[in-house]
Amino acid sequence: MAKPETGWLDERLGSKQLLGSFLYRKVPKGVGWWQTMGSATLVAFILLLFTGAFLMFNYSPSPDHAYDSIQYITNVVQFGGLIRSIHFWSSSAMVVLVGLHGLRTFFMAAYKYPREVTWLIGTLLFLLVMGSSFTGYLLPWDQKAYWATNVGTGIAGQAPLLGPWIQEILIGGATIGAQTLTRFFTLHVAIIPPLIILLAGIHIFMVVRQGISAPPKK
Repeated sequence: MAKPETGWLDERLGSKQLLGSFLYRKVPKGVGWWQTMGSATLVAFILLLFTGAFLMFNYSPSPDHAYDSIQYITNVVQFGGLIRSIHFWSSSAMVVLVGLHGLRTFFMAAYKYPREVTWLIGTLLFLLVMGSSFTGYLLPWDQKAYWATNVGTGIAGQAPLLGPWIQEILIGGATIGAQTLTRFFTLHVAIIPPLIILLAGIHIFMVVRQGISAPPKK
């Protein structure tokens, strides 16, 4: 019998069954820490969402105020420096974790039938994570961020056929300036995170539906 405080919701949404299928499922023998890279990546992303939302309250995406707003967050806003540090290190951790997750999937052959779609979605998520990290790097608007972005967009511009077009879209002009900062900020907070949430939801659904792949036999 469902508890009174959860019975109303469970009767309408079937939340108990959904949660049970997500948390309580069989896993193959030999599963260990390597199989937790995906969950750890999700935790890092959740931290990024919450800390990023906090930073947006005080960040100004304009060349005249971006650097000063970062200094204000770090030195004036209560717990601002701590939250910015958590955001920075969570971003670095997410890049490492999603890379390890992909390598584990590849070397343990977890991309094979029937998990090809899960692998393809995971590859798209990896690209989005790298894009989020790259676009976020410019937002402090200091010398390090400026020249790193200059190098990064220059590399993108060397891609065959579409390279110059991609570089022009990213920069928004001949040189990095106000248009670049606005575009990177929009990508970083309004376009890439919703795409990650959507694809991560599909990715997790596929993992729950198909189960965790068994480690290769030695």
